[in-house]
Amino acid sequence: MTSRARAKQVLLKAGALRRAILNSTNISSIATDTTGIIQSFNRGAERMLGYSAADVMHFITPADISDSTDLIARAASLSLELETTITPGFQALVIKASRGVEDIYELSYIRKDGSLFPAVVSVTALHDDGGTIIGYLFVGMDNTARKRIEAELEQAKAVAESASQIKSDFLASMSHEIRTPINAITGIAHLLARTHLSDEQARYVEIFRRASENLLGLIDSILDLSKVEAAQLALETAEFSLADIVERVMEMLGAPAQQKGLRLSYEITPNVPICLIGDPNRLSQILLNLIGNAIKFTEHGEVSLRITQDIDVSVKNMVRFTVSDTGIGIPQEKIAVVFDRFTQADSSTTRRYGGSGLGLTISKRLVELMGGTIRVESNTGEGSVFSFAIPLETWSGRVSQVGAEVTVRQDANLPPLRILLVEDHPDNRTIILAYLQDTPYHVEIAENGLIACEKFFSGSYDLILMDRQMPVMDGLSAARAIRAWEQENHRHPTPIIALTAAALKGDRDLCIASGCDAYLAKPIKQDVLLRAISKFAERPQLARPLSDGLSATILARKFADRIPLFLRNRRLDIIRLSEALDIQDFTTIEFLGHGMRGSGGMFGFPGITVIGAALEQGALVADTASLKSSVQDLSDYLDIAEQGIH
Repeated sequence: MTSRARAKQVLLKAGALRRAILNSTNISSIATDTTGIIQSFNRGAERMLGYSAADVMHFITPADISDSTDLIARAASLSLELETTITPGFQALVIKASRGVEDIYELSYIRKDGSLFPAVVSVTALHDDGGTIIGYLFVGMDNTARKRIEAELEQAKAVAESASQIKSDFLASMSHEIRTPINAITGIAHLLARTHLSDEQARYVEIFRRASENLLGLIDSILDLSKVEAAQLALETAEFSLADIVERVMEMLGAPAQQKGLRLSYEITPNVPICLIGDPNRLSQILLNLIGNAIKFTEHGEVSLRITQDIDVSVKNMVRFTVSDTGIGIPQEKIAVVFDRFTQADSSTTRRYGGSGLGLTISKRLVELMGGTIRVESNTGEGSVFSFAIPLETWSGRVSQVGAEVTVRQDANLPPLRILLVEDHPDNRTIILAYLQDTPYHVEIAENGLIACEKFFSGSYDLILMDRQMPVMDGLSAARAIRAWEQENHRHPTPIIALTAAALKGDRDLCIASGCDAYLAKPIKQDVLLRAISKFAERPQLARPLSDGLSATILARKFADRIPLFLRNRRLDIIRLSEALDIQDFTTIEFLGHGMRGSGGMFGFPGITVIGAALEQGALVADTASLKSSVQDLSDYLDIAEQGIH
């Protein structure tokens, strides 16, 4: 065989090999000339599209077997000036390839049987030896499976988010429902302890007071853990004194340590800065959990806290906290799970010492949230050493006593404030009134937000204690209505302190965003409430004339003959509001609310003014849930108002 024949045979074999490789893959490979006419159509393309090579070669372009809508959209998205001699969609795909830019497109293709399917396609320009473009190569893959997986993942994500929201709503609801009776139990126990009791009665009161506080602690722990797991717990950043934090923790735990005869001590080494920046409340919570656990599981000896600079130089400003005890210790096989939820060293530990097993879990999560680490070293009968290190920035300056108790003397020269207490639960009203009975404060009651607004618009108050969840009108809607009325009438804002049994992330922000000045979580202790009130006691208030209600009454008499028409128009407003809510037309809702806010009082219906203000404010922040509630409030109010004029 001549050398020429051998060379030809080699080339034929190489060509056959290339064709075999090209046809064996499941990837679609389609080559065209410069006009877009298909010149090569491999087996992968045949399997993917259902056409044979004979069906398409030399007759059609890749654009002919694709969804033209996809291609035209691709052309428009690239903002290309397309040549009319070539299919616009095809030109959109090849023009970037002609410039040497390879791109990947997600397009819809049409099989021979007419069915559509998603495909991932890349386009490459083919050049001859001189660099001239002689055609284009379209490489594609069926994207159906990946799209199905993406859809399934998206659905799973939606289900998970829905479940998470349901969990959060459940926790918020249960927190409120449980905290409300606990508020009554704790408050009444505190008040009862101040009365004349026999020794036996005092013991009983102390038992249910301590039990209610333990139950509240368990609820707080569960909520904290849920917030951490749902990424709903946000750390605060504040300047604080490390010495103040430690002294407060030791003061709180000194009594239980003394009752067991334990030595409780702490040391802050000289190289640790005292003025720090971080979350002092969460740091206190971690220390209370660790030191409290150490005291609980130690019968004899001591519990100590040592604070040092951490030796890990790779992280700046790491401070290490080490809690040591001489207690029962932890078996080696249990150390790995000691930070797990509801876990203690063994089942008998729970029976003997009590506790939920959540303290260490929450401490670990909080430390990690702060960017630190926590570890434990222990042996059975030899005590335990828990230590954690967290990064804390330093600052220079004087630090006030963080968390120091501020005692408000009830016989001090307190100003005679006029307070409006807005609370629907009779037990909670009893407790608040008892807390304030030895003060010069004059307290008036409103059973819901609507009554509170009516009282406020026609009265004069120095401070409002506002429950959040109430029937007819909730506290947040009432706060927004009050702030809107004050702004319209150029009045100085009256302090509003929110009282709420809700305890999840965002509850405080919602209260503040609605116009409240402070936020107190139930159950509320007397000293906490008195301190909160005293904080606003010296704030200057502008007198609120009592003539407003009288003026409204005179105007109402003037327009008495038009009241039925006014109420009928408000019925029509309910229809318009519902339609606007369906399409999220907040502009219309704001307009209707503004009109009601201005006209309600003129016709002698201050409740409509309140609801109008709530609608207007709700529309401004697009609060759909609040708006639906306000529309229902308007319907209920009209039912009562219409009965009154018949």
